[in-house]
This record gives sequence, C-alpha cells and structure tokens, in this order.
Amino acid sequence: MADYGNQWEDLRKQARQLENEIDLKLVSFSKLGTNYSAVKDYGGSANSYSRYSDTSPLLNKSSSEHMFETMAMEIEQLLARLTEVNDRMADFTQNVSMNAGSSALLHTLQRHRDILQDYSHEFQKTKVNISAFRDREDLLGSVRRDIDAYKNASGLNRRTELYLKEHEHLRSSDRLIDDQINVALATKENLLSQRGTFYNISQKMSNFTSRFPVINNLVTKINFRKRRDTIIIACVVALCLILLLIYQFH
Repeated sequence: MADYGNQWEDLRKQARQLENEIDLKLVSFSKLGTNYSAVKDYGGSANSYSRYSDTSPLLNKSSSEHMFETMAMEIEQLLARLTEVNDRMADFTQNVSMNAGSSALLHTLQRHRDILQDYSHEFQKTKVNISAFRDREDLLGSVRRDIDAYKNASGLNRRTELYLKEHEHLRSSDRLIDDQINVALATKENLLSQRGTFYNISQKMSNFTSRFPVINNLVTKINFRKRRDTIIIACVVALCLILLLIYQFH
C-alpha cells in the first residue's frame, strides 16, 4: 500500500505541476487573445485597425504569428501530458480495491479531470477567437492593400493620363506650327511665282517699248509714201486737165 500511495502522490504531483504550467500559459495566451480582441473592439474599421496595430507590439505580423503558433503548440503539448497523467491516475484507481479510500481517489481524479476539461475549453475558446480575428485581420489587410493598390493605380493612371494629355497638346502645337510653316512656305513660293510673272511682263513691256520707235518710223514712212502718191496723182490729173483745156481753146 505504501508503494501505491507513493505512486498516487507522484501522479498528483505531476498533475498539479502540469496544471500550474498550463494555467500560466493560458494566462499569457489569454492576454494575447485580449490584445486581439482589443483591436477588434477598437472600432472595427480598417483605419482604426491600422492605427491600433501601429502601436501594439503584439500585433506585428512576424512576432504575433510566431508567438501564437509557439504558445498554442506548448499548451497543446501540456494538455496532452496532463491527459496522459489523468489516464494513468484513472488506471491507478481501477487497480485499487474498492474501500473507503477509493472514493477519495475517484473524487480527486474527477477534480483533475474537471480542471483538464476547463483548461481545454478555455484554450480552444481563446484559440478560436484568435484564429477568427487573424482571419478577419487578413481579410481587412487584404481589402486595405487592394484599396491602397487601387488608389496608387488610380493616382498613377491619373498622372499618366495628364502626361498623355500634355504630350498630345505638345504634338498638337507642333502640328499647328508645322501647318503655319507650310503656309508660309506656300506663300513664299506664290510670291516668287508672282515675282517671276511680273518680271516677264516687265520684260515684255520693255521690249515692246523699245520696239515702238521702229514701228512709229515705219508708219511715218508709209504715210509719207501715201501722201507722195496722192500728190503725184493730183499733179497728173491737173496736167491732164490743163492739156485738155488748151486743146479745147485751140
């Protein structure tokens, strides 16, 4: 019986030690869950989440994820060890003959089982709450990143659109300047053509003017010959009349 008593006390000692360790771990784990819940209760919006997350050291992405996974794993291992100890205690009570002391052992075993159940329930509740908030955090972060990406893309598209419009204005100005230059060149060509035409007309007028005295002399000579012929004919006619009159009077 002394050996059974020592074995039972060793099992109870292990159970109490594991329960104390689990209790301390759950307190820290609950604080982590409280910090997550504090962010959740802070306002619920992406902006309030962002303001709070900037000041909460437990919510840094890398550290919080690592802390959550590490603490959850440690608590699960401790709960598994405590479950194993409780099973060994249950086996022990079954090996003890039913007497006045066995009821006390069963009562002690039931109390340790209740503690294990409470710790497991508290751990699962906190874990579910933290997991739910982590999912919500990821969703809000994704939505916020999408909004920021959309804003950045909109700002970039707006700047690109302004640059394209400015570029189009510059190209329009270049086209207008080219059109004005083409009009100026066409005007210059027309003026040069008109200058050539006026020069040709001037040359023709000069040639005509230079030839006009020759024509005038020719006309004068023609008129002179016409008057000379008229005088000759008049003289012949007069001579004929005179001869005719002389012939009649004789």
